[in-house]
Amino acid sequence: MAAFSASYCLALLSFIFFFSSGILLCTEAQRLSLCSQVSKELFDKIFLHKDDNACPAKNFYTYDSFLNASKFFPKFGATGSSATRKREVAAFLAQISHETTGGWATAPDGPYAWGLCFREEVSPQSNYCDSTNKEWPCYPGKSYKGRGPIQLSWNFNYGPAGKALGFDGLRNPEIVANNSLIAFKTALWFWMTEQKPKPSCHDVMVGRYVPTEADTAANRTAGYGLVTNIINGGLECGIPNDGRVSDRIGYFKRYAELFNVDTGPNLDCENQKSY
Repeated sequence: MAAFSASYCLALLSFIFFFSSGILLCTEAQRLSLCSQVSKELFDKIFLHKDDNACPAKNFYTYDSFLNASKFFPKFGATGSSATRKREVAAFLAQISHETTGGWATAPDGPYAWGLCFREEVSPQSNYCDSTNKEWPCYPGKSYKGRGPIQLSWNFNYGPAGKALGFDGLRNPEIVANNSLIAFKTALWFWMTEQKPKPSCHDVMVGRYVPTEADTAANRTAGYGLVTNIINGGLECGIPNDGRVSDRIGYFKRYAELFNVDTGPNLDCENQKSY
């Protein structure tokens, strides 16, 4: 009986140590990442099919890479009330889901369960080189097509993203589609970084966006629709009932429900002028 009690106590102490260690790890992650808001279980529920055989990005976009990338952007998902934080994370995940979607109208589990299916743009129409940009000149033979969760595009985005994150975005843009951690970092960099005259997506979603006179004249009202305008407004905004905008909204509504938070107003950008 005594031996049983000793072994039982040892097992119990081991369990407590293991459980407590998990809490400590998560608490540390909460300080540096999104552990408190996006559990592995929730992440997998959001991205139900990202690792299906049908998705070219199978096993690329990992939960650990997402959390580790967020450590470099401590204000992401950590600004404002609990609802504001959740709404921002839901909005970010919805936007990257649209950018990498593999869903279709009759897809299993619906069209909004197929985010993070692609790691790079398929059949790009150009090499996305703006030769007029002398600050971030294109490197010969390189394509700055969409890559990663946000589908980072153009030399004028690859250059500064690489400088901020510690890789050569102009000479080695392919790394965004080959390194999961860097891929998520570029998406969060784009989300968190103001590129005037555009505000950052982060500032819009946490209520820190202050419209200029030009913004007011262009009806750029705060909300998820303005985030879409920042990301791809030149192609999608100012158009009634645009299917791409509707897809972004569909993802956001599904994720907001999973986060148990409302979406807020102004979900589309059909009445906004692009930047």
